[in-house]
Order: sequence, then C-alpha cells, then structure tokens
Amino acid sequence: MIKLNLPDFDIKLSGTQEKPKIFDILRRRFIALTPEEWVRQHFIHYLIGHKGYPAPLMANEVKLKVGDKNLRADSVLYTRDLKPRMIVEYKAPHISITQKVFDQITVYNMLLHVDYLVVSNGMQHYICKMNYEDNTYTFIREIPDYSDL
Repeated sequence: MIKLNLPDFDIKLSGTQEKPKIFDILRRRFIALTPEEWVRQHFIHYLIGHKGYPAPLMANEVKLKVGDKNLRADSVLYTRDLKPRMIVEYKAPHISITQKVFDQITVYNMLLHVDYLVVSNGMQHYICKMNYEDNTYTFIREIPDYSDL
C-alpha cells in the first residue's frame, strides 16, 4: 500500500499475501485490506490519536436505509448522547474526489443531519461545516479537535 497524507500508526496485519487483512479497532476484527480500507484505518487512527476523538463514539460501515435502498456510511462520529455529529466518506488513493463523492455523502446527511462532512482519499481531505439555519456549508482547512466540536 502507498504512503498517505496521514500519520503512520501501529498497523496490525494478518491473512495471506494474496488476501491481506488489517485490524479495524472500531469493529474489533480483521477486515480485507483494500485501498479504501487502508485510507479508513489511517484516518480513524488519526482522529483518535491526533485529534482526540473517542473510539467508543465512532462507528464504521453504518447501515442506513432510504426507502427500500440500503446504504452504508463509511464512518460516523456521535456525540456523547449518541446523536450523529460527523460523517466521513473514504475513497481509495487513486480515486479523485469529485462532485459525485460529495453527492454520495449528502444523501447520507439527509438522514443523519450532522454538523460536519468529511471526504478523504488519503491524499486529499475535504471538511465541510454545515449551517442549517442558513442552509449553507463552509469548507474548513482542517478537522477540528474533538474538544473544539
């Protein structure tokens, strides 16, 4: 896997060379190591280790339902009273962050109504702070520390 624009962490791998797996600290099990999962695990460790996000208030692969359609948000951060606060959408490093990716996370946000939307391919990260009173959003330069949310 390639070096990302995220800090390194203590990576735990298993499986075989043909089918490698990486340990997901939120799901507490080994997951198939895909390029997108490589980004997810780096990002989760960054949030926990560098931004102070509490692991018990985060979840990966959160199931959502829109009509008869089943969706999955890549990661969701919750408040202490378990209200969704942030959605993070990951793409593999070779996938460009396009309007289509923002459209995807917007669909999730129609259900969860969070304060922050984050999109990352491990190389580029985009963070939007939502303002529901004015029906606007603002791109911010970096992910806030958990204590600043």
